[in-house]
Amino acid sequence: MTDLTLAPGRAPERRARLRRYLMTPPAHFAVTYAINPWMDPAVPVDRDRALAEWRGLRDTYRRLGHRVDELAPVAGLPDLVYAANGALVTPGATVGARFAFPQRAAEAAVYADWLERAGLGPVLLPAEINEGEGDFLVVGSSGLAGAVPTSVILAGTGFRTTPAAHAEVARLTGLEVITLELIDPRFYHLDTALAVLGDDSIAYLPGAFAPASRAELARRYPDAVIATEADAAVLGLNLVSDGRNVIMAAAATDLAHDLELRGYVPVPVAMPELLKGGGGIKCCTLELRRNGER
Repeated sequence: MTDLTLAPGRAPERRARLRRYLMTPPAHFAVTYAINPWMDPAVPVDRDRALAEWRGLRDTYRRLGHRVDELAPVAGLPDLVYAANGALVTPGATVGARFAFPQRAAEAAVYADWLERAGLGPVLLPAEINEGEGDFLVVGSSGLAGAVPTSVILAGTGFRTTPAAHAEVARLTGLEVITLELIDPRFYHLDTALAVLGDDSIAYLPGAFAPASRAELARRYPDAVIATEADAAVLGLNLVSDGRNVIMAAAATDLAHDLELRGYVPVPVAMPELLKGGGGIKCCTLELRRNGER
């Protein structure tokens, strides 16, 4: 860890880095099937409200200076809005997705095509089940101009992405991949139970992980922010941080307070309609990384 050791009442000065994100508007968003505990086809969805929430998130990123690219929505793919699942873009390699459920299978080709056309290819197609940044979170400084590559990938398994995919992603990206087992079905992707805050700092809910994975996280990140059950239950950990500003669920108030004490600036965004599909802020956001690019 390189976080500062603080005198009482003081927090480190955090610095934001400009990022590049890919998002897809929820023009065809619906909940017509249930593939996670959050989804209930009997609960009506207000698509106009979902679009308004999505635009609010996109505009927040742009207001903070980040670049947001947009992928055109596709009829018949209601979950395409959850862009994080579409790929993993590391500084040196782009790995496509292969979804666990047939309802989302066609999304992989849509994202791969966009990434190729955007110059972020070649997109390496996985043989194993791999749900992109939903289960693969990059932690570290690799890809920053002048930085020593120190990235690792924290990788989730238990509900979607398979353990075999972890070895595959390590081979394709050349980065160390740390396997973490998820055990609570509410937190079916890693990005619902763990958030990357900075180059060496995370927040997570210990109860979402198997004992060995909890021990590994505690060993690697002894100064991590520990989320409450209540904040995790509103997908408070499904957040996006630029190293200073933390765009996060407005309802995750305890987590926001803890982040402020660490010197972060919480930026609350409410997305209750998109939560009906089992996704939040991070789910709607795929980070596009390339060497020296921010």
